Amino acid sequence: MIRSGIGYDVHQFAKGRPLILGGVEIPHTHGLDGHSDADVLSHAIADAILGALGLPDIGYYFPPGEASCKDICSLRILEKCAALCEEKGYQLMNVDSSLVAEAPRVLPHAAAMKVNIAKSLGIAPEAIGIKATTNETMGFVGRKEGMAAFATAMVVKKDWLAQKEN
Repeated sequence: MIRSGIGYDVHQFAKGRPLILGGVEIPHTHGLDGHSDADVLSHAIADAILGALGLPDIGYYFPPGEASCKDICSLRILEKCAALCEEKGYQLMNVDSSLVAEAPRVLPHAAAMKVNIAKSLGIAPEAIGIKATTNETMGFVGRKEGMAAFATAMVVKKDWLAQKEN
């Protein structure tokens, strides 16, 4: 049984906060606003995994107003998603993602992001795709008001995978 999921997240820019993407602090004039560390990339990946498992979205597991979630590192959210894969008998095969922002340039940090994400999910960095694009100056992203991220994830039922490997 092979399943896929899609995730999307968006956060506004905010002064006085660090910009965290894939668990990496990226030098920039603004960070992202949110109850957690507002790691838009990790949040989109989490929702993709949760969707592939047929589970509720990230807000179900990490409610935005809950005190225990305040400033939480989003890599912990990915660790929870990996644990849910295990609990449901699935193996995460890969993740693909796209960051959408006019600035800053994030691809120089992609390798470090992949390492962090892979460690949190228990998969190889090579199983993670991270791409970046702009919104060609259109919409809230184009006006540099925030950042968006899209992600997909594929999971495979472990007993099905074992049968195919034999």
